[in-house]
Amino acid sequence: MARLSTAGLIRQQVGYELKMFIRTPIAAFFTLIFPLLLLFIFGALFGNEEIPELGITVAQYFAPALAVFSAASATYTNIGVFTSFQRDEGILKRVRGTPLPPWIFFVGKMLSSFLIAAAAVSAMMLVGVLVYDIQIMASTLPAAIISFFAGVICFAALGLLVAAVAPSGNAATAIANSTLLPLAFFSGLFIPLTDDSPTWLVTLGDIFPLKHFNDAFQAAFLPTTTGAGFDWPAIGYMLLWAAVAMLLALRLFKWESRSGGSEKNRAKAMS
Repeated sequence: MARLSTAGLIRQQVGYELKMFIRTPIAAFFTLIFPLLLLFIFGALFGNEEIPELGITVAQYFAPALAVFSAASATYTNIGVFTSFQRDEGILKRVRGTPLPPWIFFVGKMLSSFLIAAAAVSAMMLVGVLVYDIQIMASTLPAAIISFFAGVICFAALGLLVAAVAPSGNAATAIANSTLLPLAFFSGLFIPLTDDSPTWLVTLGDIFPLKHFNDAFQAAFLPTTTGAGFDWPAIGYMLLWAAVAMLLALRLFKWESRSGGSEKNRAKAMS
């Protein structure tokens, strides 16, 4: 049997990770469908009137914000949780014992999460355009794409860090959900932050990268944005978080289970 090239191995690993995602309906629902439901709910609750403090419509704000939430969920939550359960089930240990280079395993995992995030963001923005008539400006589209890549790199690295520090898949699920959801509120994804927002809330959001992801991506869809729309400080801050998270993840990552997790645990956590 002919040996696969490096590109072939990566492609095969990406395909495996995508199949794992598709075969886990709860993960697909919360990554792809749940944010769209939130957009429809916000639209039903608030209509599509202009937000006075921001000067844009409800949908023009929430479509990019929920796209950011989708991308963070596709990378941070899915990588952290799935990788931890794979370790519980002994899959990582078996992978470590094969000729497959570890870096290809991780590249395949990250690339698959990028594709899922891209699909989720594209679906969100497409619904925003078709249903709510949000504006997408050609002049700022490159800024949106660069911000997207910086964000998913950051949260993919943070997902690997969750997998590195979590003792089990159940613990990774708890860590991912208990951090991402509160940060979505602190970072203005579910509630717009204005000048009247509590100072402590704004400060807390500024510390973590989710608000910077939202700010950078949002800037590309604001009609008031001038120029190319790049928020370089926010992009740089996300890449700094990515570098630190990746270094810590590589240092702390374990291939073997530390808690005797099992496939039964996974089924229980995903139910």
